[in-house]
Amino acid sequence: MRDVVKELRVERSGATLTLALDRPDKRNALSPTLVDALLEAVQTACTDGTRLLVLRGEGRNFCAGFDLSDYADASEGDLLLRFVRIEQLLQAVAHAPFETVALAHGRNFGAGVDLICSCDRRIGAPEASFMMPGLGFGLVLGTRRYATRVGAVRARRVLGDGLTFDAKTALADGFLTDIVAQHDWDTQLAQLQTATLPRLTADTWQRLDAALLPDTRAADMAALVESAAVPGIHDRIGRYREGAKA
Repeated sequence: MRDVVKELRVERSGATLTLALDRPDKRNALSPTLVDALLEAVQTACTDGTRLLVLRGEGRNFCAGFDLSDYADASEGDLLLRFVRIEQLLQAVAHAPFETVALAHGRNFGAGVDLICSCDRRIGAPEASFMMPGLGFGLVLGTRRYATRVGAVRARRVLGDGLTFDAKTALADGFLTDIVAQHDWDTQLAQLQTATLPRLTADTWQRLDAALLPDTRAADMAALVESAAVPGIHDRIGRYREGAKA
């Protein structure tokens, strides 16, 4: 089955659901409509028999993060709501009652990296790179999930210094679970479908997740809202963008 949603391509094959970010001209930046479409698709998948969710991106990269193209025209309240919706998406993926896989290639930033981080299996192409600049404008988004993957000391260094890291470093840190060339991704997914999915029922998978994944959703949302609600988000984003250009 194949369906087309604006900015998001949705494909189903048996119990596998693939969500492909489809804004290649914008490097798959997360617009409000794309976030809403992703969140709706993940929530629906929780009750429609999905056993494997695959996230991938069209074009040169997986995701360039939060779409800042119109931030100056949005009110601070609108920006806060956008950040909240992204955190809701990240939580829905992280706590989904099935296996989730991110396929990352190209240069990835911010909330796009957080989306990868929310998945159970995080597969990167050899040339992929990652950066999370949110703290540059005071935003605490996905921080605890990233620290769970790589450890608090490494997370503090990467997030505090605004480091860009490549696929090899990401694998060594524990951020990526595998490095696989793009032309081998379909083979990797086929192995998951035939070897991994039949082993666990949906109920068992949900119990495993509950045992292994700390439920910090309320604390994560509170930290995000508190950081995003500090007055002056427009100025902070503007200063960050000017610094990035320089």
